[in-house]
Amino acid sequence: MSTLRRARYQFKAHPLTLDAVIAAAVLLCMISSAFAAPDGDHGVDWGARPPNTLSLLLMVLAAAALVLRRRSALTVLAFTGTLALVECVTGDPRAPVAMTTVIALYTVASTTDRATTWRVGLLTMTVLTAAAMLAGPLPWYAQENIALVAWTGIGATAGDAVRSHRAYVQAIRERAERAERTREEEARRRVAEERLRIARELHDVVAHHIALVNVQAGVVAHVMDRRPDQAKEALAHVREASRSALDELRATVGLLRQSDDPAAPTEPASGLGRLDELAGTFRNAGLPVQVARAEKDTELPAAVDLAAYRIVQEALTNAQKHAGTGAKAEVSVVRVGPNIEVSVLDDGAGATGATRTGGGHGLLGMRERVTALGGTLTTGPRYGGGFRVHAILPVQTRAGAERKPE
Repeated sequence: MSTLRRARYQFKAHPLTLDAVIAAAVLLCMISSAFAAPDGDHGVDWGARPPNTLSLLLMVLAAAALVLRRRSALTVLAFTGTLALVECVTGDPRAPVAMTTVIALYTVASTTDRATTWRVGLLTMTVLTAAAMLAGPLPWYAQENIALVAWTGIGATAGDAVRSHRAYVQAIRERAERAERTREEEARRRVAEERLRIARELHDVVAHHIALVNVQAGVVAHVMDRRPDQAKEALAHVREASRSALDELRATVGLLRQSDDPAAPTEPASGLGRLDELAGTFRNAGLPVQVARAEKDTELPAAVDLAAYRIVQEALTNAQKHAGTGAKAEVSVVRVGPNIEVSVLDDGAGATGATRTGGGHGLLGMRERVTALGGTLTTGPRYGGGFRVHAILPVQTRAGAERKPE
């Protein structure tokens, strides 16, 4: 089996060698058939009617032309057809040279389109059969003449079938390659989306808690000597903010675990249910926050609930960092028709609106979250001072509809 496989690979790598072997085999078959008389007294008589010199020359030329059949199929068909036509008119027997025409016709049919196969096949069949019937030495109804019709038809049909099969296999291979490319592109797209989502989560968690830690650490440094009790309280807030940051980081990183890794933390996920707790952390950090909610009876999809929480968290973090001392913040979450509207306002006169919107990834992350859910986000300075963040999130989102059955 290995020898046959190696031979097949060699012939595929060197098709001209294969064609030379086929041509030699066809020449041997034609010469053997020319020396045989099938109607002898004892069956087939060999050498009873040896071919003349012209027939031998035609057979050799026709077989030699088959070596080039892959390079110029139509030219080889025309050449072998001409030789077969000469043999039909002048030689006896006539069948052997037509064998090369059948092979050439098969090559044309297997390498061209169906319309060309029909035209060339009918022309070859008609010319050879008409020449044999009208100008040949045998009667027009002889079986050798009828055989020309059958053999040329078989050659054209077999070549067309091979061409169709090759096209079918190629189409299947191309579809498989396209499907593989599509799967790879889809996998890359999902990986990119997941990486962006995790990066957004990490930014929101780190920015919020580190900002609180920074504020409380500043308070500790300011009152350490004069008010040790207040310093201890600020340190307690620092510890609480640090613990919350670690817990949320652990929960976020848990999304990257493999199936056989230790289980991720099971504490509640961030959402509007923890909004009062979130506001309390900012109050402890020195930013008065008022919360107004009118959607407590609304059951939100997990994606919308988390996005609303992160928007409030990031907006309050920005207010804590940029609004300045003495600023106040207001948070409102209201159900309006099919949407949830989240607003965060501050009256700080610290950083300008251009400064707040010009750098960092906080506002960009909020906008990406809202856009992913099909909502809208508006940010900008307020008239008279301060900053405003307003998000409209549809309750029934495509992402929520897709994840709800899980």
